[in-house]
This record gives sequence, structure tokens and C-alpha cells, in this order.
Amino acid sequence: MSATIDPNIWRARLPRAFAPSPLGRVLRVAGAAVFLAWLGFSLWWLDVTPQRIWNGLSGLGVILRLMIPPAPGELWLDILQGMAESVAMAFLGTFAAALVAVPLGFMGASNVVTATLLRFSIRRVFDGMRGVDQLIWALAYVRAVGLGPLAGVLAIFTADIAVLAKLYAEAIETAERRQVEGVTAAGGSRLAALRFGVLPQVLPLMLAQALYFFESNTRSATILGVVGAGGIGLQISERIRVRHWDEVAFIIIVMIVTVAIIDRVSAALRQRLIGR
Repeated sequence: MSATIDPNIWRARLPRAFAPSPLGRVLRVAGAAVFLAWLGFSLWWLDVTPQRIWNGLSGLGVILRLMIPPAPGELWLDILQGMAESVAMAFLGTFAAALVAVPLGFMGASNVVTATLLRFSIRRVFDGMRGVDQLIWALAYVRAVGLGPLAGVLAIFTADIAVLAKLYAEAIETAERRQVEGVTAAGGSRLAALRFGVLPQVLPLMLAQALYFFESNTRSATILGVVGAGGIGLQISERIRVRHWDEVAFIIIVMIVTVAIIDRVSAALRQRLIGR
């Protein structure tokens, strides 16, 4: 048997390709043991027991039975108004965040801001803002500006700025330099090079990302209403409090239909914007 097909020879040359080393086996067993220990500790700490899970599923079954058939109730106009309010909140918050994120994205791009310390500081600010959940911002703005959709708009706006700015900065860093060099060679300034050399390349992607965030924020806006930030979430919270589960089911259906329509429209627009 030749050396090219003899497995014993290749096993001697490349032992790790056939089996892990003794140290590797020990590390795998140790890693599995640590994972199982952490899993068991988490279940014990959070009091996750089969009895509690069964009781919860039983209670959920009762709620689902009470949801059938869905009914709009007498205040169905309030439901439609709340849904429209959630969509408006998502649109205004996303639109404002997308506008502000454009200059911030240029400031965070390595091919625009060459000062490493400044760019690093800007990126860390983005990371810090992304670390605060949208719901936390909503709670803060409810205390600052009071109950209502304004708090929801500000929460969406603040939470999306850093995420969009980071995505925009990454898109700007992938822009080709030929267009920038062409504008500069024609006598354009640095600002003109960014405006006519970089922005046209990344603008379709920026708009597509903003549309996706609008779609996502429409779903998020329903949760913001639970903490008093307006929208359809307030309608859900009120009906859950009085146990009108049939009306809750109707609101959920309205939310699903609305999000599905926005998803289809935004998906078609994104495909047109990115040239597909």
C-alpha cells in the first residue's frame, strides 16, 4: 500500500485530523461539565421547574380559549387609532434617527475620519448608546415628557441613532475610492468628495436599512405603549388588565396584518433601492 493512501501513515503525520489530542478531550469534557453545571444552576436559581412550566401552559391554554372568537368590542375605533399611533411613532422616530445617523456615520468611518483616537471615541459612544434598551429609554422619557406618544418617538429616536450610525459607518467604509478621487481631481473639496463621491454609493443601502428599522420599530412601538409611551400597547395593557381576552386577540390580529403590510411594502422598496 502506497504512502498516499495508507491511513496509518497519515494518522502519524496528522494525528489531530483523525482524533483530538488527550488535552483536547480533557478540555471538551471540562467545557461540557461547566456548561451543564451552569445550565443546572440557572434552572435552580430562576426556579424553573416542570410543575411551574405545566401550570403556566395550563393557564396559557385557558387564555387562548378565552381569545376565541376575537372581537373588536365597543371601542374598536380606539384600537385602530392606537395602531395608527404606533405606526406614526415608528415612522417619526426612525426618520429622525436616520437623518441624524448620516453625519454620525461619516464621523465613525475610518476612511473619512483618519484620527484614530477621535474615531475610537465616537465608536465607543455608539456602543454605549446601543447598550441601553429601547424600553429603558421609553421609561426615562415618560418621566421626562409625560405619558403619550412623544415619549415613544423619543425612545425610538434615541435607541436607533447609534445602531444606524454604526451600520452607516460600516457601509461608508466599503465605498470605492475611485469616485472620491474623481471628484477631488476635478477640483472638488473634501466635503464635495464625500457628498458626490461617497454618499451616492451608500445612500441606497442607508435607505434600505432605515426601512428595515421602520418595520422593526412598528413592532417595538406596540411594547412601548405598555409603559405609557402611547400607541396600541396601551390598548393591549388596558384590556389585559380587565381580562377582555377576545379584544386582545383582535388587537393582535390587527398588529399582525399591519406589520405584514409594512413588511411587504418595505421589502419591495428595499429591493428596488439596492438594485435587485
